[in-house]
Amino acid sequence: MGVCEDLVAALRRRGETVAVCESLTGGLASAMLVDVPGASAVLRGGLITYATDLKHTLAGVDEEILATHGPVSPECATAMAEGVRQVCGSDWAVALTGVAGPEPQDGHPVGEVWIGFADPTGWSGAIRACPQHHHQWVLQRGYSKPVPVIAGNRAEIRSIAARFAWHTLLGVLEELSREQIDGFNR
Repeated sequence: MGVCEDLVAALRRRGETVAVCESLTGGLASAMLVDVPGASAVLRGGLITYATDLKHTLAGVDEEILATHGPVSPECATAMAEGVRQVCGSDWAVALTGVAGPEPQDGHPVGEVWIGFADPTGWSGAIRACPQHHHQWVLQRGYSKPVPVIAGNRAEIRSIAARFAWHTLLGVLEELSREQIDGFNR
């Protein structure tokens, strides 16, 4: 099975749901889940906040975050995940924001992607997408060392980012399941 099939199965076993807030992927991540039979049991819905102002009006991202950190930032990705989780009433939320190209945007290189997560306990945070075998290292203003970006053309960056987001969430769910099993075995 693929990552989306495994993710739908894991969420179904847990009796939990997910919502998605998408910027650079423009609905692709949601479509990947919808392709899986039975996805309706776990996918609550989502928001496409491609335009920066919609990150605020639809996902509730604080205007201060957008003004200070910008739409391509871990702060924005985190706030997008928190917002879509609340709007859609899901257990889990995933948000994707970044630059698919073909040109850099506001000092952000092509392939810079931030993925936000929110969980059922109220925790939220974001990671920089750095998928194994699908990234490259670039020098970016404001960083003292090279940073990873997704390598590829516009379509590849969007697809790789969506798969990486789902793979990361699946990894979290699998780790939680292992902890729960280990807890019972002690």
